[in-house]
Amino acid sequence: MSTDTTLQGALPRVVLITRKTPLELLLERHGTLSQERFYLRARGEDPARYERGHEVQQAALAAVTQALPPDQRRTRIDRELLPRFLFAADDLVVVVGQDGLVANVAKYLDGQLTIGINPDPATFDGVLCRHPPSAMPRLLAWTRDPDTTCRVQERTMAHAAREDGQRLLALNELFVGHQTHQSARYRIELAKVGNGGGERQSSSGLICSTGTGATGWGRSIAQQRHLEKRLPGPEDARLVWFVREPFPSVATGTELSFGQLVPGERLVLWSEMQQGGTVFADGIEEDRLEFASGHRLELSIAERRLRLVVPSP
Repeated sequence: MSTDTTLQGALPRVVLITRKTPLELLLERHGTLSQERFYLRARGEDPARYERGHEVQQAALAAVTQALPPDQRRTRIDRELLPRFLFAADDLVVVVGQDGLVANVAKYLDGQLTIGINPDPATFDGVLCRHPPSAMPRLLAWTRDPDTTCRVQERTMAHAAREDGQRLLALNELFVGHQTHQSARYRIELAKVGNGGGERQSSSGLICSTGTGATGWGRSIAQQRHLEKRLPGPEDARLVWFVREPFPSVATGTELSFGQLVPGERLVLWSEMQQGGTVFADGIEEDRLEFASGHRLELSIAERRLRLVVPSP
């Protein structure tokens, strides 16, 4: 982590979020550029691609940093340090990198404005990182005096809560299942006010997707099942859930394989796995909840939303 902060300042702190580039990760393993190049060429890969990606990322980060006024407090943190970083309520969060990095940081925020900077439009789609590095001066001016060039998009998030109070938030999707390719066994119930009913299942796991996640994993499943029209938008107060490959047997059913959650509804699961049951968010398996026999899990719409600054239509 590198920091560059002033002691006082009327402007809010800017928190720059980055992740290590593929080149930096290779250098951690091999020590020098010559060793990294030898390693890649020996495997038929072009080192120039990795070096170009690193240069583009560094140039974007430099452009964003140079746009900050001298009296603006700032700090830069790597994705790996997010679980241990304390955000202030008035922080301005600036993510420089690929779209997934916005999802990584979203669950640690509570109302802070977030700006996504796309360093390489030829590589990254820019679904969440909507702005080029050159837009940073204009974006900073907008945060002080908003006009019609941008707006705040409040994106719905998903919430997973275990019976003991442990929880996870997700901007894209939650996965509930087994850590390996074994079948996940659980009891599932769609709980509404004054309503119940459920079944035991054996499946490849369950995905609970937001409207943001509906452009990724959720969309892939929906296309296979011809359910694209049922997917929510990123700001819709609605989630969709899919059971992956439910297996019918004398003890397990397949009736509850797809549905949606609106405010006041929750999907409840009771684990029947002795070991290996897991819950993780946005593809980060390291940050997970155990879901073993005796554990109860509720999936619902989160109270928090990601406040993402996007260009106005």
